[in-house]
Amino acid sequence: MPVSVPRPVFDAAAMSGAGAAPLGALPDWDLTDLYPAPDAPELTRDMAWLEKACADFALTYEGKLASLDAAGLLACVLAYEQIDVIAGRIMSYAGLRYYQNTMDSERAKFMADVQDRITTFTTPLVFFSLEFNRLEDAHLDGLLAANADLARYKPVFERMRAMRPHQLSDELEKFLHDESVVGASAWNKLFDETMAGLMFTVEGEAEELNLESTLNLLTDTDRTKREAAARALAAVFDKHIKLFARVHNTLAKEKEIHDRWRKMPTPQHGRHLSNHVEPEVVQALRDAVVAAYPKLSHRYYRLKAKWMGLDRLQVWDRNAPLPIEAPKIVDWETARATVSGAYAAFSPKLAELAEPFFTKGWIDAGVKPGKAPGAFAHPTVTTVHPYVMLNYLGKPRDVMTLAHELGHGVHQRLAAAQGELLSSTPLTLAETASVFGEMLTFRKLLDGAQTPAERKTLLAGKVEDMINTVVRQIAFYDFECKLHAARAEGELTPDDINALWMSIQAESLGDAFEFMDGYETFWAYIPHFVHSPFYVYAYAFGDGLVNALYAVYASGLPGFEEKYFDLLKAGGSKHHKELLAPFGLDASDPTFWDKGLSMIAGFIDELEAMEA
Repeated sequence: MPVSVPRPVFDAAAMSGAGAAPLGALPDWDLTDLYPAPDAPELTRDMAWLEKACADFALTYEGKLASLDAAGLLACVLAYEQIDVIAGRIMSYAGLRYYQNTMDSERAKFMADVQDRITTFTTPLVFFSLEFNRLEDAHLDGLLAANADLARYKPVFERMRAMRPHQLSDELEKFLHDESVVGASAWNKLFDETMAGLMFTVEGEAEELNLESTLNLLTDTDRTKREAAARALAAVFDKHIKLFARVHNTLAKEKEIHDRWRKMPTPQHGRHLSNHVEPEVVQALRDAVVAAYPKLSHRYYRLKAKWMGLDRLQVWDRNAPLPIEAPKIVDWETARATVSGAYAAFSPKLAELAEPFFTKGWIDAGVKPGKAPGAFAHPTVTTVHPYVMLNYLGKPRDVMTLAHELGHGVHQRLAAAQGELLSSTPLTLAETASVFGEMLTFRKLLDGAQTPAERKTLLAGKVEDMINTVVRQIAFYDFECKLHAARAEGELTPDDINALWMSIQAESLGDAFEFMDGYETFWAYIPHFVHSPFYVYAYAFGDGLVNALYAVYASGLPGFEEKYFDLLKAGGSKHHKELLAPFGLDASDPTFWDKGLSMIAGFIDELEAMEA
């Protein structure tokens, strides 16, 4: 499920006090486009269809793929794709209901039961990719040459066949498929439910707060409140650190076992394969960002310390508002108008694609008890539409999160025409429309700045978001690389993991920071490490790519709008090299990443010039 860059997210409790500006009516999801209810006859019908379709598929095709002609193989692929649609529709409904309230035991049970049944139903399908990958190259090439409709699926086949050196026996693959519900999936649920249930006693607050409202205080104008929140987070994380260490140890060890059996050369390799990106491209990105730490994060945070009148920043100052920044609450309708206006200024078509999210129940915006933290856009299936989840509390950064997630939603809508198997965009390109949407919104706000102080505030906010997207995510990636490498040598104690975290944090944040006792445990709440190992570099990839792409747009490339929509419509049907070529860009060029990093450095240059 695509999710946004981790940002501070906020809790409705923080907005309920006297004097809080009203946000207006916040939209809720209408999930009836998927199914009317958990006990709806439509869902019962689809579940029964799925069970039979999976059994029939195996009966019809298992052991016979090599004997199919081009038309027969196309029919097979289309049948598989339809199964994918129905299974995805059911799981999307169960998952979205669960994320609305992860503490609701009925929703949790419903999702777990649905997942168990679908896993059982789809186990007979495991043969398909294994048997397909045993087809001879010359034979498959001949089939593709004979049938243009079949040839359309070539990118899917290429991604499947990239796994050929790493696939196991049919029996082992079926076992791993069955076992998944009590493996990583179970540990993911334990993590999610533990996080959703944590409560924090923050000095100065009248009652206990959940994770969202405690993180919210890290952006408060009152430094005392920020410190109290950081110390409360540290205290609770430390109390549960053995559990979080167990989750990470188990998942990393399970991954190491799977990777060893699959003969993966590195823990990251499986992610690179699924992203359809070359390891050397990711390494070039990582190296370029790490080399840029001094001119990006180190330089910016020294500047921020000066603005705040501090010799050194503490961790609770990292996302603090600037002293010149007036507290501002943006109501929902203003946020909607801001983002829609920015999208329309680029292209009326972009705004039209975003409009149904606001009017048809495709956004769940408010913060509610038990609701999953953060924000994401979930594509569901190509025969329905995406849904966006926010935790909206009216902070200016929440407006940027709305722009980001709507970008995902628009991208998913445009790519849906490719069909279920070709619509899914590799993570390296999945952040393109979201980050571009943020940039459009930011530029519109910047152009409308009325005073130097307002411009400075906007620039600083954008730099901080970009540092969180690029520097912080590459630091997360390095932490994961170190964690998995260390776990391969043996069990890791909480202190071992803490030490890995601190070594990376000090390197990425720089000498402007002093680290409080307890900050070493803050790795514990990052969900990406648990749910999607090595996912995080995709954010930095997306930001760097969009910065370069926006520079091309700003330069006035003829036909940019049409080329941009073609890129989004392609979904997963083309490689990043092919998609970026019309813009004169090539992510495999080692100097490519410097273009995007230079944009961030340029914003910091402007901020420094304001001090002169």
